[in-house]
Amino acid sequence: MPTKKKPQVTAVRKPAPAAPRARRRELLDTAAEVFADQGYNATTVRKIADHAGMLAGSLYYHFDSKESMLEEILRTFLDELWDGYGTVLGAEFGPRETLEALVTESFREIDRHRAAVAIYQKESKQLVAQERFAFLAESQRRFEKAWLSTLERGVAAEVFRSDLDVRLTYRFVRDTVWVAASWYRPGGQHSPEEIARQYLSMVLDGIAVRA
Repeated sequence: MPTKKKPQVTAVRKPAPAAPRARRRELLDTAAEVFADQGYNATTVRKIADHAGMLAGSLYYHFDSKESMLEEILRTFLDELWDGYGTVLGAEFGPRETLEALVTESFREIDRHRAAVAIYQKESKQLVAQERFAFLAESQRRFEKAWLSTLERGVAAEVFRSDLDVRLTYRFVRDTVWVAASWYRPGGQHSPEEIARQYLSMVLDGIAVRA
């Protein structure tokens, strides 16, 4: 009698393990510094790989493009920013306390994501034209609404001056806070909370000696 052939068993190949979270974060931090320093358009995958001490081909094991890296860098920064802002805005503080908390949270984000903030400042106007970075425009609208509504509440509650131009004030506060990413270095002489305190003292109380 002919013997029955045993059915062939195909070995199931296990999927390759995901890249360790810490290594991925390290590579994104490196890419963020290169983007911030050299500009997005001037940065190549090879440049990022060189700074990370690896071959460009090895970097593609973790990310499919420099666009993917930049998107993750900016989304991570903005997600954390809005987590912090959401807590502040949901706390039902008075307008002055809300303004103080938003400024403090902003400096904390600069401390955590200095390079990402610098990229956002330099590149967002060009990036929003690309579909994958459309989320930047939505974040900008939310940001403006949060700050303007806080200032408007302060004027209505007579906490801020009645002659205050809220839109001009918003632009001043926004630009002077976020420009700190160009000079701030984590681990420096002043903590983000101390910088926020000094900044708020100048914005809310001025720098002239009171009579």
